[in-house]
Amino acid sequence: MASNFDIAHLREEYGQRGLLEGELDPDPLRQFQKWLAEAIAQQLLEPNAMTLATVDATDQPWSRTVLLKGCDLRGFSFFTNYESAKGRQLAHETRCALTFRWGELERQVNVTGRVEKVPRAETEAYFPKRPLASRLGAWASRQSDVLADRAALEKNFEEAKARFGENPPAPEHWGGYIVRPATIEFWQGRSSRLHDRLRYTRLADGAWKIERLAP
Repeated sequence: MASNFDIAHLREEYGQRGLLEGELDPDPLRQFQKWLAEAIAQQLLEPNAMTLATVDATDQPWSRTVLLKGCDLRGFSFFTNYESAKGRQLAHETRCALTFRWGELERQVNVTGRVEKVPRAETEAYFPKRPLASRLGAWASRQSDVLADRAALEKNFEEAKARFGENPPAPEHWGGYIVRPATIEFWQGRSSRLHDRLRYTRLADGAWKIERLAP
């Protein structure tokens, strides 16, 4: 259907604040924790939502939104079905990318790095913290497989509920990943599209180099 509205004219002028080198924490993961805390304090919708980009065995890139469930000095962690499309892609190619966007704060964080599975103990500790329906759903859904219809998924869910009741264990095919970053870029919107872009790059000795990028 044709639209009379020209999306080329959609734009926002940024300028809430800037980002200078002297304001940054020497460690980008601590800097990220500060920005995430501000996003949470502003009560933004799902401030831990992030775009995860992966590559499959044919070199086709894919992306989707997942939820960050941990951030420490190791990196960024999330949980999913290891047998899903993203799980198969990460098994094929451990390099991936993350993007966090907090539009109300005129901020983005872009991450590149390699992924690895978290220790099983971390998955076992996290799984019971999920809502019961989400735990049952981890058993009911063969994530990314083709379904005959919605009724088939709901039948699987009812079977999982009858099997496990109130205490479903973590499936072996389900667990966590941690993205160990190689680069982390902090983007702060500025007026006239002269945005601040400050990128941390991990060096061979584990230290971080900070560089300013042209917007």
